[in-house]
Amino acid sequence: MAESNGNNRNLPSQENLLLDYIHRLESHKDGRRVAHIHLSGLRPFNRRDQHIRMAANHFDGLISDLNGQLFTMKNSDIFFIFKQTVLAEVETIVQKVKFLFDDDPLIADADKHDLPFVTWYDASDDFETVLNLVQSIAQAEKKRQSVVRARMDARAALKAKQQQGEPMTPDVLSRLETALSRADLSNLVRRQFVCSVDSKMVPEQLFSELFISIKDLRETMLPGVNVTANRWLFQHLTETLDKRMLSMLTKNDGVSISGDISFNVNIATLLSQEFQIYDGNVAASRRGTMIIELQKEDIFSNLPSYLFAREMVQDKGYRVCLDGMTLDTLAMINFPRLGADLCKLIWHPELVDGGELVHQTLRSVIEKITAEKLILCRCDNREAVDFGRSIGINLFQGRYVESLIAEDGRRRELLRLKRRIERN
Repeated sequence: MAESNGNNRNLPSQENLLLDYIHRLESHKDGRRVAHIHLSGLRPFNRRDQHIRMAANHFDGLISDLNGQLFTMKNSDIFFIFKQTVLAEVETIVQKVKFLFDDDPLIADADKHDLPFVTWYDASDDFETVLNLVQSIAQAEKKRQSVVRARMDARAALKAKQQQGEPMTPDVLSRLETALSRADLSNLVRRQFVCSVDSKMVPEQLFSELFISIKDLRETMLPGVNVTANRWLFQHLTETLDKRMLSMLTKNDGVSISGDISFNVNIATLLSQEFQIYDGNVAASRRGTMIIELQKEDIFSNLPSYLFAREMVQDKGYRVCLDGMTLDTLAMINFPRLGADLCKLIWHPELVDGGELVHQTLRSVIEKITAEKLILCRCDNREAVDFGRSIGINLFQGRYVESLIAEDGRRRELLRLKRRIERN
């Protein structure tokens, strides 16, 4: 089955395990059959991991009774080698698996496809055919892994080069801004959700943040340049990206703006003509679903401009979120005076490890801001969510929260498939 964690990276692939099994099968192939189920022929949305697991699970009874062995290929195909005596049971199971995907063109339009849903082999009569097939599959997977490793090595080398790269200069920034004015940046836009999370680790999505990935932008357009080395040039770059984001949101150009969304902008951008153009194209009813995120450094470098811009956008119906806050900062500021609707606190292990004094400071901050307005962001592991919930924080954002959303989606999809089977 699929590898589940980093500790399994050195284990043999399913393709190699199958090849080894076929070699060992040669000495006792009489009375054995092979079913090759071509799930790779399904449409991509029908061969997600949960679909393939559900199909494979149908064979569990025969496997536990030692009547067969199953292998799942990287391309989603399933090989089941079994005893001739359970052929009828296997045929029934294959029909059940086929029913799971009966709306897929591979099955619904079977007469138009050369690829069958399943190919049957007699392990004795067709041994050489099966062996050659499995050898070619194993060789193809070995080649694919080599390509993936080479790509990962190249990416790691590029990342190291960038981290040690040359500082960005005004000339480089000027050329980059010219390129950005013509480039399609929609493929660099990322979405990350802010969720409430219950005691069972089930997330409920509240809104999503849209942002242009600086990391991917650097890899795509500025390999070898450290774009953050010069704070002021980087600030200018982010203002340029703000305006491109506003342009994409205005045109809905490859960027989904469904549901409540937030996006990061500089205060200078809020006071610019580009924002006025953007605002003029936004329906009044839509503004209430949009949250403008402002960075800590930008706010405190010019507090009067922040207060003016914040009041202006709130009067128009937008909400404002203070982004990039640390516990030390939140303990010092007068949050009600800043008048923001939401606030993001950056997760750090020190929030747990700092002891009772830190915990008491955090409780005071939560009481001052209120739990409904405070978001714990950059939550990359369960510890962040567990600690946040234990101390009174309800809203979370980060890679771990994204994994909870994905897991919840898989759970709902499996439930939908189960109900569909039960109905029929």
